[in-house]
Amino acid sequence: MDEVIGVHGLVVLLQGIVLGIAIAAPVGPIGLLCIRRTLQHGPLMGFFTGFGAAVADTIYGAIAAFGVSAALDFLQGHEIAFQLVGGIFLLVVAIRTFRQKPEDEEREAASAPDTPSFLGGFMTGLSLTLTNPATIMAFIAIFAGFGLGGNLGRVDATTLVAGVFIGASLWWFTLSMGVAAVRHRISDRGLTRLNHCTGVALAAFGLWALGMAFTGMAGWAMG
Repeated sequence: MDEVIGVHGLVVLLQGIVLGIAIAAPVGPIGLLCIRRTLQHGPLMGFFTGFGAAVADTIYGAIAAFGVSAALDFLQGHEIAFQLVGGIFLLVVAIRTFRQKPEDEEREAASAPDTPSFLGGFMTGLSLTLTNPATIMAFIAIFAGFGLGGNLGRVDATTLVAGVFIGASLWWFTLSMGVAAVRHRISDRGLTRLNHCTGVALAAFGLWALGMAFTGMAGWAMG
């Protein structure tokens, strides 16, 4: 019996790891920031940016796994506000990224403390993910598709959420280390182009979020 429970727990943990990777892996604002910051500040900075997103994914995963209806109602009721805040935040980051030049960052690094702002990277990843209500909806949809979610027992739900955290963190570690491995092949000109492309992509994500918010506001006003 104990062996069956152990195997079942391992299966649930593996499911969580796969789900964590599946949620984190699609290219989005955090992925772009992780790549950029890894190239310009090293793999730890890139990882901490992604790690912030992993923590946010874990929070949303816990809400979906435990079926916390009060939290779900709050998120759905304030979806427009989250989209507005997230969209504006993305636009600010996009403008700063687009205007940043490698030589500017070298001057900043020379005048800054030896330790980069890992907390700043972590908070950026955490904030951008928490202000994206689509994350919780993705968890709910995936959990429902796999027959998981609010009907799980407390132990299984905890194990599943732990797996999500491990999977998401593993993805960001792999991505940052993989990008760092090819850093020496990219010139300053390439980094400038990366900043421009990343800035444009982040701005597109931000405008999309704002568009969704304004669409929701228009629908609410007409309703």
